[in-house]
Amino acid sequence: MLQNILIWAQLIVSVLLAISILLQNRGAGLSASFGGDFGGYYTKRGMEKFLNWGAIALAVIFIGLAITNIYLGSRS
Repeated sequence: MLQNILIWAQLIVSVLLAISILLQNRGAGLSASFGGDFGGYYTKRGMEKFLNWGAIALAVIFIGLAITNIYLGSRS
């Protein structure tokens, strides 16, 4: 029962992690190859900063769920 809950939680976290990574704007697309990139350093603000920290938190949660799932799976 608990292992099924962990599997579903890991699945939901993995989907959210993929979405948060795909939504991040790196600023280095095709426009950079045609001279559209200014090459300067800028800090992350607002939603970009939230997505960055959210992706880090989701990755830590995902790894924790995976380790817990492996530990409980080996005890069965």
